[in-house]
Amino acid sequence: MSSSLDRLLRIMARLRDPSGGCPWDLEQSFASIAPHTIEEAYEVVEAIESGDRPALRDELGDLLFQVVFYAQMASEEGCFDFEAIAAGICEKMERRHPHVFGQARIADAAAQTVNWEAQKAAERAAKAGDRAPSALDGVSTTLPALTRALKLQARAGRVGFDWPEAAQVLDKIAEEIEEVRAEMIEGVELDRLEDEIGDLLFACVNLARKLKIDPEGALRRGNRKFERRFGHIERALAQQGRSPSEASLEEMEALWVEAKQQE
Repeated sequence: MSSSLDRLLRIMARLRDPSGGCPWDLEQSFASIAPHTIEEAYEVVEAIESGDRPALRDELGDLLFQVVFYAQMASEEGCFDFEAIAAGICEKMERRHPHVFGQARIADAAAQTVNWEAQKAAERAAKAGDRAPSALDGVSTTLPALTRALKLQARAGRVGFDWPEAAQVLDKIAEEIEEVRAEMIEGVELDRLEDEIGDLLFACVNLARKLKIDPEGALRRGNRKFERRFGHIERALAQQGRSPSEASLEEMEALWVEAKQQE
């Protein structure tokens, strides 16, 4: 084990030491740390998308610390430790790459993807036990909704339940928009309207998947675009001594168009 990793494990153990450790760290549990892990993972993605390599190094360190935190709490319970985590992932990677660590031969990346999915399917079937396995088994319910939709669709697609062409998904989106419109005209019954909006979003994710676009990444990009353009509106109005709440929608729309033209 590297000296730095060993040092990190010792720091974590010290933080959780009932005699002189950190009160905050001592109060934490698996459940209380989980939201921090999600946040750290998104900060890693943000650093990658910004191209900031020093920030990426720091964020990966924060994410590694999350793993070390879980390992320490599990060790205190007598369940497993960091070594067991590392050993488990080593075994899994060797098992899923028989063309590298065994005698199997795989022609290219596409064939490797098929083999990888076959390995994962076999593992899911083993976990299912006496229950009949589903193609959708193992898609975490805690994933962001767009990501989970993408994974569910991809799993269903692998067993043939999929649109042949992306253009057909556009037709489905148009159909879903009309169903939303119908619910709005009939009167806002929130539960039914939410159901139709969900179908529309699900169809949009399907279109992104068929076009090989990550919907989460596309929406993050859209969010950044909105922030830039709205920031232009705020700055332009500030030069006039006003805020958006003091401007008309028409004025703000004109500034929005101006921001688009400047990009």
